[in-house]
Amino acid sequence: MKSLPGKSMYFKHVLGQLWNISLYTSCFVLLNANAHAQDFENKEQDIQSAKEHCQTCARCGTIPYPTNNGYVTPDPIIDSPQVWSFVSEPNLHPMKITVNVFNPGTSSDFIFLAPYEFSANAMYGQPGTLILDNEGNPFWFRPLSSPNLACTDFRVQKLYGKPVLTFWQGTLATPPAYTNAPGGSSEPGSCYYILDHTYKVIKNVQAKRGFTSDIHEFLLTPRNTALLFSTKAVPMDLTPYGGPADGYVQDFAIQEIDLHTNKLIFFWNALDHIPLSDSYEPASNATLTANIWDAYHLNSIGLTDNVDDILISSRSMWTIYMINKPTGNIIWQLGGKNSSFTIESGASFSWQHDARFLPNNLISMFDDNSDDSSEPGPPSHGLILQLDFVNMTASVYKTYYHDPNIIVASQGNLQSLDNGNKFVGWGQSQYFSEFSGAGNNESNPALNLLYDAAMPSTNYTYRAYRHKWVGKPHYPPSIGIQSNSGQITVYASWNGSTETAYWRVLAGHKPKKLSKAGTVVKTGFETTIPINNPGPYFEVRALNVQGKVIGKSKIVKFTE
Repeated sequence: MKSLPGKSMYFKHVLGQLWNISLYTSCFVLLNANAHAQDFENKEQDIQSAKEHCQTCARCGTIPYPTNNGYVTPDPIIDSPQVWSFVSEPNLHPMKITVNVFNPGTSSDFIFLAPYEFSANAMYGQPGTLILDNEGNPFWFRPLSSPNLACTDFRVQKLYGKPVLTFWQGTLATPPAYTNAPGGSSEPGSCYYILDHTYKVIKNVQAKRGFTSDIHEFLLTPRNTALLFSTKAVPMDLTPYGGPADGYVQDFAIQEIDLHTNKLIFFWNALDHIPLSDSYEPASNATLTANIWDAYHLNSIGLTDNVDDILISSRSMWTIYMINKPTGNIIWQLGGKNSSFTIESGASFSWQHDARFLPNNLISMFDDNSDDSSEPGPPSHGLILQLDFVNMTASVYKTYYHDPNIIVASQGNLQSLDNGNKFVGWGQSQYFSEFSGAGNNESNPALNLLYDAAMPSTNYTYRAYRHKWVGKPHYPPSIGIQSNSGQITVYASWNGSTETAYWRVLAGHKPKKLSKAGTVVKTGFETTIPINNPGPYFEVRALNVQGKVIGKSKIVKFTE
């Protein structure tokens, strides 16, 4: 049977070569230098050396960052009706979803999720990256090796004109296991992944200048560069803001990296441009997370109609900023304490995520209206605002509420689809939904709802996306065999293949003399095929819609 590359790598390095564990530990000791600026005299050089040292052991983001208090995160729940198990892929256990609404007009594009759970609870199924169809059938799943690892922002983007998969991977700081950084921060050692259509990792990207690669955004541009967030705890006396004297500010930096040369070509940090006094996050909360104040919490970067301008969202500032890259100047800001626009009735927002610039001066976002610690506002919802640059006003254009209304404490996104529909990931809840473009309102949330599905109740995905995707795995299909009262059943799957339409089984007494034993239509991730041929040698072949063989499993010998 075949194991996924990421998982086999983990077991190869951790279980098969235990002597490497001390090396990993030393890597993380060095990588932790970016949490406190005074740890190393030549910090940036030491961090880069540590990163290069770690890369000789395993890919970045594959080993959990050590907890700061010894808390043990519960293992995922595998044996459950809410979790898939497969005979042909026994190491894969993705969560199941429940489809609540599926109406005509729903997009047929695949659904992209990155399920995970906070460290306090056991999640259903393994964490990782997951591609599903509308019925909830998995098409590709890449599990992570530990409940202290997570992926975020899993989606399809283009690099050099070709579709690729991208995501962040590493340890996410969530209590009670991780209280050394603000909740939702990235721990040292994390990075970004780019995979091609065969699911090969073609590039890893990490933040530079001693910053940690942040979970919130990894955006590929038409220039074949990557825009990303990064964080660093900067020492500061926080008493003027109501925080501890021996405190830190969690600085956020935007970095743009040339993916061909791996050089940093743009750098902009919040601490040099946004006043800390604009923050709605109490500085006193720093005492909960190693005295680090999450004053900014930047969470999205978006392109605009001007190649020199980018749009960013700051959750803790309740503000969306337009930034000019050549000068670093803030052109305007929407919302918060110093808005450039008058916010008209119903257009206010708070603790928002995923701000995007749309044609005709529209701004879309996910409006959380809550941070799970202060009094929540109206229900969370997808929100599109119309900007008027003559009168400098912002008014409501469309809204998208969940049915029934819910309040989401963090995360979430609003994606504009090619067919005009809107796809909403509901952040720190189990839902993801699709609406027609006309939207709905708080009092009639069922209006224009096309699709709604739920993950198991304790599972989250930072964002949810829809994309077209053609996957052609570089590894072969998988085969499993079972026998019950003399009836042999073959199980066929090909993790990630989007073109398999039929399965053909070959069987025979000798491995080099197999004959056709049956051809069936592919059903779900794993297809069950009863066989009358006793074998004992079997092989499965994947066929596309034209009946052409596109993949062959290894030949296996079955013995009772």
